[in-house]
Amino acid sequence: MPRFFADYNGGEIITLSPEDSKHVAKALRMKTGEKLTVCDGLGTDYECEVDNISPDSVSVKVILQKPSETEADVDITIYQALPKSDKMDGIIQRAVELGAKKIVPILTERCVSRPDAKACDTKVRRWNKIALEAAMQCGRGMIPQVEAVQSFRQAIGSMTADTVIMFYEGGGKPIREMDIKKGQSVAVIIGPEGGFERSEVDFALASGAVIGSLGPRILRTQTASLAATAAIMFMTENM
Repeated sequence: MPRFFADYNGGEIITLSPEDSKHVAKALRMKTGEKLTVCDGLGTDYECEVDNISPDSVSVKVILQKPSETEADVDITIYQALPKSDKMDGIIQRAVELGAKKIVPILTERCVSRPDAKACDTKVRRWNKIALEAAMQCGRGMIPQVEAVQSFRQAIGSMTADTVIMFYEGGGKPIREMDIKKGQSVAVIIGPEGGFERSEVDFALASGAVIGSLGPRILRTQTASLAATAAIMFMTENM
């Protein structure tokens, strides 16, 4: 069943955004009476049927509401060092599919990609659009947010998660030995292509982070964040 996100404040009728309305009318060619799902982005799904349709505006009637069944009961935020090229696009897409709640791009010492403020704003807007599209595709009950680019120390200083794990290519505590439980919030810190500076590892340790390992092989940055997320989802029975 087609799935869309929309603001919903109660009532029988929901009006889709102009972009989603065009998709329903022109791409999907849906007709009055056909069913689709609308999610409020807060964990509730609404089974609806098309009530009124035009090329630029579609309204739907709420038939049934129920809690979204796709949200994990562990809250994962990925702090991803900016990779080169367009690798971040794929990281965000797959992190959303795996169930991450938030992605924070960070700048570390060895980041090769260092866009200026204007370029960062443009990238973050695009990344949030990618997150939205991925959330719709995989049936999420919320839209994970991609936050503004932060410095490494700024990000470390603002973390409030129950467990903070920096995955370091130089070794650390195996993830399978970590005590991560349902209902917890977990911050996952992933370095860039060149890895972390030792000074960054020491700063994270001093700030309360656990240094973790994803195994004996050195993973690419775009693999490490996804491996960590998948492992945590499996450990907390969310996979």
